[in-house]
Amino acid sequence: MSSNPPRISSGRGDATRNREKLLNIAAQMIQERGVGCLTMDGLAERAKVGKGTIFRHFGSRSGLLESLLDHTEEDFQRQLIFGPPPLGPGASAKQRLLAFGKAVIDRFEVNGELVQAARESSDRRFSAPAAQLHRMHVMILLRAAEAEAATAQSPAAPSTQPADVELLAYVLLAALEPGLLSYHRRVAGISPERQGALWGYLLERLLPEAP
Repeated sequence: MSSNPPRISSGRGDATRNREKLLNIAAQMIQERGVGCLTMDGLAERAKVGKGTIFRHFGSRSGLLESLLDHTEEDFQRQLIFGPPPLGPGASAKQRLLAFGKAVIDRFEVNGELVQAARESSDRRFSAPAAQLHRMHVMILLRAAEAEAATAQSPAAPSTQPADVELLAYVLLAALEPGLLSYHRRVAGISPERQGALWGYLLERLLPEAP
């Protein structure tokens, strides 16, 4: 009898289910032992598949971490797009930006180790799907906030130059970078509450209420 582990089906119709199974097992391993203990060999052994199967799905450990991060982000992304206000539609752009930043900070308590490992272990720090979606979300809300401010502005008020929302999104999201949030908490002793207050302060300075 062969000593090789059972193989996951390689049929095209099973590819998505196989990948989902591997991601769920990887998430369970991280929950049990932390991100540092997740290896390609360990996942293959736990899932009872050949190591080559893991590499075919994810390419590398960095690819696995990025895919796992995207997997855990799906629910958060649904909340941003379809969820109730203020995180989802129905609140002002400024309120949604405030809720977004505080939600990212709160979620770091749960998946911060994974976020930091995925971003630090990959040169796709800014081009990973989750990072792109966050940046696009912030850009859309910045444009909406600009439009709301223009609507509320007195006709006699001087017009302002439209902001470079793409660059502003990068700058704002720098305050939510996993490495910075981690350093704040582990080294500087800065609480999530203070981090959330800073996010609110940045938005107040950037998007002051109309007089």
